[in-house]
Amino acid sequence: MKFLKLIRFQNLLMLAFMQLLFRYAFLKQQDIPLALADWQYGLLVLSTVLIAAAGYVINNIYDVATDSINKPNNVVIGKGISETAGYNIYIVLNITGVAIGFYLSNVIMRPGFATLFILIASLLYFYATSLKQIMILGNFIVAFLLAFSVLIIGVFDLFPATTEENRAQMASLFSILTDYALFAFMINFIREIIKDIEDVNGDYNQGMNTLPIAIGNSRAAKIALGFAVIPFILTLLYIDKYFIENNLLIVTFYAFAFVLTPLLYFIVKTFTAKSQKDFHHLSTVLKFILLFGILSILVITLNIKYNA
Repeated sequence: MKFLKLIRFQNLLMLAFMQLLFRYAFLKQQDIPLALADWQYGLLVLSTVLIAAAGYVINNIYDVATDSINKPNNVVIGKGISETAGYNIYIVLNITGVAIGFYLSNVIMRPGFATLFILIASLLYFYATSLKQIMILGNFIVAFLLAFSVLIIGVFDLFPATTEENRAQMASLFSILTDYALFAFMINFIREIIKDIEDVNGDYNQGMNTLPIAIGNSRAAKIALGFAVIPFILTLLYIDKYFIENNLLIVTFYAFAFVLTPLLYFIVKTFTAKSQKDFHHLSTVLKFILLFGILSILVITLNIKYNA
């Protein structure tokens, strides 16, 4: 149980679920060739999960002092798992994840793509050790890495199977993955700011320079609110252009009920949020918005089949 808490298995399950959903609820339903066999795609998901798990481990190692103030019940390093054991787990997870990435890069005959796994692992390490202390940059990196976990599906499963004959269709599908990656980036970026507000006391005691420490909780919350308006408007325009115009009524209802309405709720609640409990609630709301946003790809696929 300590190990599962160390790697934050709930987040890893969500990551794996997201990647499997895009493959089997979306790409597999299209009349296109895919570069990876099912078991090879499973390895891609495993590689992503292992490297992400390693990132959580190294983050937990460097966050012991901060978490002891912000979330004392979540501290694992030094309470069941030693720091040395934590480093060993981190190394094994990273080496295994990167090695799988090397193998898959050679499978699709793009050995240079292996550097992507090394870069992601390195970025997670530098985030935990230094970059997270830099205002906004740390938030950006976490949001970018989640978005890239969507894009990597297209990089490994679509791009190598692209030919002159199917280039337009593949580009369209990659564009849809990019739209979802952008959505994931925006929601997670806002959530990282909210989490910084929630964790401001422990971060301040450790000398970090997060946005709420630099400008105060109230101003940081207003910035998060301002950023939240952007995905709200873009999602509204996206629904009008792609769902309403194509008569995808079920998807339209789903998007309004499970994405736009909770996002509007988040915007309104941010006005009155004051306590750590309030910001924890807002962080949870954003997590559900992200989940339901990703699930919309399944609803879209089913709606298109139903209309057909």
